[in-house]
Amino acid sequence: MRENILGFILWLGYRLLSLTWRVTVNEPESMRTALRERKPFVLAHWHGDEFALLQVTGRYRTAILTSTSRDGRILSLMIRLSGGKTSAGSSSRGGAAGLKGLIRLVRQGHNCSLAVDGPRGPIYKVKPGVLEISRLLACPIYYPTVSCDRAYFMYRSWDHGYVPKPFARVLIHWHGPLPAIGRDQDPRQAEVGAQLERLMLEAKQQGSVPDQRHD
Repeated sequence: MRENILGFILWLGYRLLSLTWRVTVNEPESMRTALRERKPFVLAHWHGDEFALLQVTGRYRTAILTSTSRDGRILSLMIRLSGGKTSAGSSSRGGAAGLKGLIRLVRQGHNCSLAVDGPRGPIYKVKPGVLEISRLLACPIYYPTVSCDRAYFMYRSWDHGYVPKPFARVLIHWHGPLPAIGRDQDPRQAEVGAQLERLMLEAKQQGSVPDQRHD
């Protein structure tokens, strides 16, 4: 109960904050077509961008893998209140069950979103989960450039996480798609994830989230 109350309070604060943002979302035509035709796809992003991206959860009918920890349960509530679905699991606990739940949600008509370097890093390193889901469901992968002109930073966090400040200008530009991972490819092999990692790092470099710790 305490987690639900805290999760609701945090979501309400996030919701009120995000309503002040001036948000622009750019999507490739193939993504807009997939949304209209309800063809599933995978959204791959870096862990630190998740609060900027949470606001578009409902638009993309997003299903998200969340941790079984207390923080993960609170985040799960925030995602569900934002219009998304969640499946509980992580690389350290309940990972297989979490991925199975995520796959089930995609087959029910949702699109999958994964922080590809979560839950504990290393930062900017693609892990096999996103590739395995793409392979099993034959889903293409889109990945974003996220920019904002002012943000609060979580300086003690491994993922360089941030939350856009009030009235920030936020730009989300989706790239791709990267074609679905082939059935004959092994997501655990480093070379399979190398292309996605390179493309996501290039997209990251195109963005700008200024560090304003001295404001």
